[in-house]
Parts: sequence; C-alpha cells; structure tokens
Amino acid sequence: MTAAYRFNPAFEAPQGSPIRELFKYTQQPGMISFAGGYPAPSLFDAAGLSRSAATLLDSAAAACLQYGATEGTAVLTQTLKQLTRERIGGADPVELIVTTGSQQGFELLLRILLQAGDCVAIERPCYPAAIQALRLAHADLLEIPGDAQGMDTDALEAALQAGARPKMLYLVPTFANPTGATLPLARRRHLLSLAVRYQFIVVEDDPYGELRFSGQAEPPLLQVAQEIDGASDWLVYLSSLSKTVAPGLRIGWMCGPAEILRRAVIAKQTGDLCTAPWMQMVAAHYLQAGCLQAHLPTIIATYRERCRIMLASLKEAFGDSLDLIAPEGGMFIWASWKDGTDATALLQQAVRHNVMYVPGSAFYASAADAGHWRLSFANAQPEDIVEGVARLKKAQQEWKAAKSAA
Repeated sequence: MTAAYRFNPAFEAPQGSPIRELFKYTQQPGMISFAGGYPAPSLFDAAGLSRSAATLLDSAAAACLQYGATEGTAVLTQTLKQLTRERIGGADPVELIVTTGSQQGFELLLRILLQAGDCVAIERPCYPAAIQALRLAHADLLEIPGDAQGMDTDALEAALQAGARPKMLYLVPTFANPTGATLPLARRRHLLSLAVRYQFIVVEDDPYGELRFSGQAEPPLLQVAQEIDGASDWLVYLSSLSKTVAPGLRIGWMCGPAEILRRAVIAKQTGDLCTAPWMQMVAAHYLQAGCLQAHLPTIIATYRERCRIMLASLKEAFGDSLDLIAPEGGMFIWASWKDGTDATALLQQAVRHNVMYVPGSAFYASAADAGHWRLSFANAQPEDIVEGVARLKKAQQEWKAAKSAA
C-alpha cells in the first residue's frame, strides 16, 4: 500500500531546477558542458585558502569549530563591509548579515516579506533558481522584458501605470544570468525612482560584478540608491564569494534596511542557526590577506579569453543565423537562433554529440521563443570551447536534416 503523505501544496508536484536536471549528462564520458554556471576549478586559489584554513585551525580552532552568531562572525561581517565599501565608492553599508550563499539571502527575503499571491516583478529572462523559489512561495510573477541592456525600465513603468503593484522586484543588474547584460546607469536610476514612487523592494543580486573584463563599470544599485531620496529604504543587496573565491565556501551576504535584516536573522535562526563559522573565518582571513584582490586579475583574464574564443567560434560556425549578446563580464553568453532552430529540441541531438548548453525555456516563467539558449564559457578550456562549438554545428546540421526529412 502506498503511503498517502500530506505535502505542502507547493510540493505536491514540485519542479526541480531545470539546470540541475541536466547534471546527469555531465557524467557522460567525453562530455563538453557549456551548461552549468560553475566557476573554473582550475582558478580556485586552493593554496591561499589552505593557508588560511591551517592558520586558523592553529590559532583559533575553538572559534572555528563552535556555533557562531546567526548574523555572522564579527570578523567576517566587518571584512565584508569593507569589501562592499570598495564596491560602492567608499560609502558605509551600515547593515549587513552573512548568509549561506546569496541564494539563502533571497530565500530569507521571500519568507519574511511574501504571502501567497503577492506580486513579484522579475526580468524576462531570469535566473531559474529565483523563479523556482518564487513559485514555491506562491508568488504571482510579473515578467518585465529585457534586451541587450537588461531590464526595460520603461516597460516596468508602463506596467506600474497600468495598475501592477509588485511587493518586490528581483534582478541581476550586472552581467545578468542568463543574458550577460548590464543595466545602464540611466535605467538604474529610473528603476530606483520607480521603487520609491510605487514602494516596492528592489532585490539586487550581484554575484558577478567583480568579473568585468571589458567596457565601463556601472555602479551597483546599492551605490546609486544613495543619490535618490528614499531609495535606500527600498533596496536589498545580495552578493557572494561563490563566483570569485569558491562556491564550496557557501559564503554570501545581504545589505539592506535594518528592519528587514533583523527579521531575516530571526528567519535564519530557524533554518541553519548560522553559516559555518569555520568557513566564515577562513573567508575573512583570505580576504584580509589580500588574496582575492591578488588573484582576481587571473580569473578575469582567463574569462576574457574564454569569452572571446567562444564568441569567435560561434560566429564562425553559425554566422548570421545566430544573434549573440557579447557580455562585458560574468560567465554567460545569450544566443538566439534566427533560422527557426528549436534550442530545446536541438539539445538532445547535441548531447549525443557530447556537448551541452541550457535551452532558453529554463529562464522564463511563461512560454518563450524556442530559439533562445545560454552558454557558459567559464568552466571550459579554450580547446574544449572550439571543439564543443564544432560539435554543436554538427548537431544542428543533423537536426535540420532530420526535420527536413520528416
């Protein structure tokens, strides 16, 4: 007899992460993956982290191995405040808490701010884990279209004027996942002025901002908010060390209004009690020693070259049949077929050729053009990028031939 479990309605028929569902294919021998947004393991500063870990276990073992404060250890909190000051032109992020990755910060915000049916505005396309979390929170999703410069804030204003009333808006304004787009300063100001006028919380997710390899840097929304009266009251900033140091540390942080962060700490107490103190102290020691700033140029140079090779290979292989958004940093290239190729259908043919990407459908809360797809250049050696694109070309040729013969 099958047990009749009584699940939370959100988990009666839950949808897993569409990108995580592709992970099984990475175990296929010889697979070249452009799918996951994983940093390159060869770029992890294992030696530097090892030195920090060994030093701390020798000098502060009890503090490393004991429970810690829910809001974060004092040493890491102060270190991350300094790191954030450097990002936002020297201003002081007064309120900051440590989270277990920035994804936990977002999850905490959903817990303390949302009720079922609340409207949340998101980019179209958008980071899939955000869509997944919002669906499980029973949010009503308002998709705001974007382009090669990120969210169209004029479209957002039109939706607000038409009566939309989001409680929250989530976006990655710098090197967005999946498009790699960066929101221009004018749109950043426009967005924050709308947040003040219509009183909704903007959640700025900034995991990639330090990975700029070309173009002119735009200030984080956390900095721009200081120029707009009242904007800081409606902004929460999330970031992490996952894309710059190592995702295995699970170190993220959240800056925002005191009343929001105080409630986030209470919510976190019922989740994991605290982010692992050992990892917090290792991260603090590593940052204070200047290791990240010393190592970051190597990461940036590597990603610049891999992005260049991938863009050149795609243009050579597919020419005008493929539109590409060339990023100025981050880890992703957003591609769109112009010849009717279905990126979701093509994926199975690509897997047979031992190459992977993520179909664009994974990044939309509602139906989308089947021609979109995302590639990550970060975790692939240059020779694998060239070979992987060659395999994609063969896969597409076979797919088109089979479609014509059908």
